[in-house]
Amino acid sequence: MTLFDRNALYELLRKRDGSCCADEIRSLCEDRFFPAKHGNLDKWKRAWKQLPDGPDVTLDSRGDVVKVLGNCSETQREDLRETLKMFHPWRKGPFEVLGIPIDTEWRSNWKWDRIGSAIDLRGQSVLDVGCGNGYYGWKMLEAGAEWVLGCDPYLLYVMQFEVIRRFAPMPERHFVVPLTDTELPKSLGAFDTTFSMGVLYHRTSPIDHLQTLAETLRPGGQLVLETLVVDSCKPEVLVPTGRYAKMRNVWFIPSVPMLSCWLTRCGYVDVQCIDITLTTSDEQRRTDWMTFESLADFLDPDDASRTVEGHPAPLRAIVTATKR
Repeated sequence: MTLFDRNALYELLRKRDGSCCADEIRSLCEDRFFPAKHGNLDKWKRAWKQLPDGPDVTLDSRGDVVKVLGNCSETQREDLRETLKMFHPWRKGPFEVLGIPIDTEWRSNWKWDRIGSAIDLRGQSVLDVGCGNGYYGWKMLEAGAEWVLGCDPYLLYVMQFEVIRRFAPMPERHFVVPLTDTELPKSLGAFDTTFSMGVLYHRTSPIDHLQTLAETLRPGGQLVLETLVVDSCKPEVLVPTGRYAKMRNVWFIPSVPMLSCWLTRCGYVDVQCIDITLTTSDEQRRTDWMTFESLADFLDPDDASRTVEGHPAPLRAIVTATKR
């Protein structure tokens, strides 16, 4: 497999929506992938080349853990562990590569369990905005999606995706590009389902984000939105004056009624909240594969119902809506 090969993606887009969209995305990807604009990119490329090859190595995403299956010696496994650690921090997962568990910061399978039982992705073209390393994309394919495009601007996460994709039996069905949703071609209209998970509250204009997501969908397409919310039955919104859970870039945290209002004003119909869950330090925590601060460090040590700044602790909702 060739690193950063996206030719199958460009061909898919040409067949569906013409060459302009495909050419625009290709140009943006080539600009991000090939010039050494990130100080660690060359190091990550060298690490990727050290990954083992073998005819019996394959990918299994049927369980909670996305697994690369195959055989290697203990010496090879120790070398592989050091190679995989070069892609620290691993935030979304879990993964297992040739017997090496990657215990990621997030137990992302918990979130997927809340989503997967409530939506039908069979035969769908799917966009995953802010996809991270593509963990959810493998689960979406396992749930029956025809193909998945993830976009995330952080090259480290794209490289983590490339680590797992190297072993995929059908890599031409799952892609991650180093872009934000705002960089995608306007009025793309190419997807049956678009996911935005953990993105909305980082945007200075949530309305613009919801409208951009609508432009990625075909008429009648489905939006799956996961975001921080405040616990209120009224249309309210929290606007942190400083940081929220030590994050600088949290702008608007709505209640579910306010979020529903935003979606309706943006032209969505059939808005439904399918889950509300308080995030705990069992789901998001520091591990050997993500050694920086995590949720336990963001909460008041004397009152876990509040952040260190005194805001309500992270509560997350999953909402679905349909593009009119």
